[in-house]
Amino acid sequence: MEKKIKNEEVNEEIVDRNEEVQETASDVKEEQGSSDKATDKVEEAKEPTPEDKIAELEKQITDLKTQQLYKVAEFDNFRKRVMQEKAELIKNGGAKVITTLLPIVDDLERAQQNMDKFEDVAAVKEGLNLIIDKFFKLLAQEGLKKMEVVGLPFDADYQEAIAMVPGLPEDQKGKVIDCMTAGYTLNDKVIRYAKVAVAE
Repeated sequence: MEKKIKNEEVNEEIVDRNEEVQETASDVKEEQGSSDKATDKVEEAKEPTPEDKIAELEKQITDLKTQQLYKVAEFDNFRKRVMQEKAELIKNGGAKVITTLLPIVDDLERAQQNMDKFEDVAAVKEGLNLIIDKFFKLLAQEGLKKMEVVGLPFDADYQEAIAMVPGLPEDQKGKVIDCMTAGYTLNDKVIRYAKVAVAE
């Protein structure tokens, strides 16, 4: 009888364990099924739909349009700033030269005020020559040079012939024999051509 009871207990235990194994197996199958579904969902998420692609492209277009508008506005502001600076330079570009010339103006005014007081013409002449020398030194500091043309061959890049003089010796032909109006260069650029007479 005891053996029968033990066999029944063992049988019940085996049945219980079988049920546990079956429950565990079904749980594993469910987990595999859910993981397969999750994998399928991930794969589905990886492949965007045409609508998603269109939305992404439209977003990129909007971003590019915004960037372009910013760049255009930035360039327009830069252009306006450069134009304003250029206008300012044109308007006040001569201020440096004028400031440099103001001491000469002061000297000329002083000479004019004292001209009636001087009896000696030689002293007035000397003072005027000093002012003129000072004036040309200041202009030279700004890059102005007077052209030396007399006795040199005529050069149309620097001179303008306003008279041709015939009957001169052969060695002077084609050379400048007189300068009526002095020519000047500013930083090696001609700002006024010398008006000259040339031997024929």
